[in-house]
Amino acid sequence: QVQLVEFGGGLVQAGGSLRLSCAASQSIEKIALISWYRQAAGNQRELVASKSRTGAEWYAPSVKGRFTISGDNAQNTVNLQMNNLNPEDSSVYYCYVPLAGHTHWGQGIQVTVSS
Repeated sequence: QVQLVEFGGGLVQAGGSLRLSCAASQSIEKIALISWYRQAAGNQRELVASKSRTGAEWYAPSVKGRFTISGDNAQNTVNLQMNNLNPEDSSVYYCYVPLAGHTHWGQGIQVTVSS
């Protein structure tokens, strides 16, 4: 089992930046894959970015070049740096870890981008 807590969301103007963090209850070095999802009201949850233990990264086309996922092994956190935000990025963002046959989600954190 792993507990995940997101923080760092909030309200930002279009063109601005936010940094989300996901704090894990265990060493992220032991976790094969950590991902960020988001879900806007009325929409399905979508994968935004993933980072594997080997360092491989994946980004949704809509955020590639603007978002960066990174890990901090000392803090056991996975961060999502979001730059050049636009109103379409407004969503609840979730941290996700598949581990030992179970899925683990954070509680979600709201990001709102005003135009």
